[in-house]
Amino acid sequence: MDAWAYLENGGRHAELIWHRRSGKDDIALHRSACAAFERVGNYWHMLPEYAQARKAIWEAVNPHTGRQRIDEAFPMEIREVTRNDEMFIRFKNGSTWQVVGSDSYNRLVGSTPIGVVYSEWAITNPAARAYLRPIFKENNGWQIFITTPRGHNHAYNSFYSARATPGTFTQILTAADTRILTRDQLEEERRAYIGENGEDEGEAIFQQEYFCSWDAAILGAYYGKEMRKADEQGRIGPVQWDEHLKVYTAWDLGYKDDTAIWFYQVLRGEVRVIDFYSVSGASIEQIADAVKVKPYRYAKHYLPHDARAKTLAAAGKSIIEQLASHLGFANLAVVPELSVQDGIQAVRQVLPRCWFNEDGCRDGIEALRQYQREYDEDKKAFRQTPRHDWASHPADAFRMLALAYREDAPTTERPAEPRPLMVGPTNTATLNDMWATAQTSRRTRI
Repeated sequence: MDAWAYLENGGRHAELIWHRRSGKDDIALHRSACAAFERVGNYWHMLPEYAQARKAIWEAVNPHTGRQRIDEAFPMEIREVTRNDEMFIRFKNGSTWQVVGSDSYNRLVGSTPIGVVYSEWAITNPAARAYLRPIFKENNGWQIFITTPRGHNHAYNSFYSARATPGTFTQILTAADTRILTRDQLEEERRAYIGENGEDEGEAIFQQEYFCSWDAAILGAYYGKEMRKADEQGRIGPVQWDEHLKVYTAWDLGYKDDTAIWFYQVLRGEVRVIDFYSVSGASIEQIADAVKVKPYRYAKHYLPHDARAKTLAAAGKSIIEQLASHLGFANLAVVPELSVQDGIQAVRQVLPRCWFNEDGCRDGIEALRQYQREYDEDKKAFRQTPRHDWASHPADAFRMLALAYREDAPTTERPAEPRPLMVGPTNTATLNDMWATAQTSRRTRI
C-alpha cells in the first residue's frame, strides 16, 4: 500500500525489489490501468525479451482467481481495441497499453510512452532505460522498476541511486515482510533449490529469490569469475585509445538485425577494449556508417562465420558483400566456425589479457557479466545452453573477438617502447614492460 499510495499521488519513479511471487506485475498492471484514465497517452509493460512477454504477461493466469491477469487489470468494458498478435490494447478514452521487450524497445519509440513498467529489471537490457530517459524528461512521464536481485548489477546500482534521490520511492520486501508464503512453502522451495543445485548454490538462489539478497554472485554466469578478477585487478576503468595503433573490430549480427561490435587494440599481448556499439533494426549501411564515423584507423573487421550466407533483405547478398562496399573487402575477415562452448572457452582464456574502457564499453561490460546459462524453472537447475536475452549479442560478438585473437594474435605495428611503471596498488605494468624497462635502463648505464 505504501508503493500504491506513492504512485496514486503522482509519483514518477518507483523501484520495487520484491521477492518472487509477491505480486510485482499485478500492482504494476493495475496502476497502469488507472494511469491510462488519469492522463491520455501510451503505456508499456516491458520484459527482457519480447518472446517471453506473451507467456509472462499477456497470457498469464492469476492462480488465485483463474482469470487472465490482463482481463483483471483491463476489463473489456474499458477497451475499444484488443490486438492479440501485437499484445496491444486501446482504451475508450484514447490511451494505449502494450507489452514490449527490451530487446526491441527502440523500434517502438515513435509511440512516445508516458509510463513504462520495467518487469524483471535486473535481467532487462539497461540500454532501454538510457534510451527512454530523455522522453520521460520531456513528457513528464513515470517509470516503475520491479525485480528480484541478480547480484551487484545495474538493478543494484539504480536502486541505491534512486534511494539517494529525493522524490523517488524505493522498497525491498522479502518473504518475511509479506508473509504471503508459509514457512512450510518456503522450506519446500529451499529444499528444491538445494536438491537441484547443491547446498551452496541452491541456498544462494533461494536467498536471492525470496529474501532479496544482493550478495549472491550472478548465478549461472559464464564469465563471473573472470569479470570479478578484471574488477579486482583494476582492468576496468579508463583505457585510452592509442592513435598510433590500428583498431580491430569483432561483430555479431543476429536475427531481427540485432548487431553488436567491440573495438579493440592489441599491444604486447594485452587486449585493450576501447569501445562498444550495439543497435537493433539498423541497415547495413547505417551500421557501416557508425563504424566509419569513429576516429579510428582500422586493421580488420572480424565477422561471424555465417556472414558469408546471412542476408538482411538485400537481394540475396551476403553480409560480407554488403559490408564490402562500405568497408572494403580487404578489411573483412571471418572467424572460424566453432561450437558455442568452444567459443566460451576461448573467451575465458582471453579475458585475463583484457583491459576495458569503462566509459566506452559500459553496456558491453554489463552484458559480459550478465551472460548466463538458461535456467529451467521446473527443474530448478541451469541448462548447459546460454540464455538468449539482451546480453547474448554482445557476448556472441566477444566470442568473435576471442576467436580472432586466438587465430591471428594481431600485434602492434610500431616498436613497443617501455611503458612507465606505476608504483603501488595501481601498478598495471606487464612482465614484458618490466623487462623492457630494465633492459633500457641497463643500456643507458652502459
